[in-house]
Amino acid sequence: MTDETADLRTRNSQATREAIGHAALRLAIEQGPNGLALVRVHDIAAAAGVSPRTYNNYFSSRGEAICAFQADQSKRAGKALRARPAGESLTEAITAAVIELYTDPEPDRAGLSMIMLTPELEGEALKAFTMAEGPLADAIADRTEDDGDLFPAVTAAAVAGAVRVAGRRWLEPGTTEPFAAILRRALSHVLPD
Repeated sequence: MTDETADLRTRNSQATREAIGHAALRLAIEQGPNGLALVRVHDIAAAAGVSPRTYNNYFSSRGEAICAFQADQSKRAGKALRARPAGESLTEAITAAVIELYTDPEPDRAGLSMIMLTPELEGEALKAFTMAEGPLADAIADRTEDDGDLFPAVTAAAVAGAVRVAGRRWLEPGTTEPFAAILRRALSHVLPD
């Protein structure tokens, strides 16, 4: 198999995963938190244009499918940090990378609310947000040339926590402040000066 064929397969696989995840989240939003149990694998697969078997190749639960976008986004945190200019301080680089990753475009309020505030999805949502920790810690270690200490892992966990807290704050009734501003403030509390 050529590299080009492998790349195409990877892109097609990611597109299928995204289609299933978007369909699952859309159906969950339509049903609302109290109707989450009504969202069936068969319905998600049909809405995504795949078979239930294909759905099961990608996801082991409805919650995992519903939170897929957030999980996939979180996995890109390390890559986003690595893409920042070398001349930026660690705090500037992490802040810029995380704000760009999570706010461009601004999150869908209904989708984020479904993921973060539905009790049946709490565990999967927490898992989705914490998926940023490993790749982000690796990128921090590379940037600081410090992989033998706790600093990269602790900083990555603090950043993931700040993203979750900022999301909850942004979802509070009456909040009109842009998510980017709230996220920037949350990060300022956990990143070194």
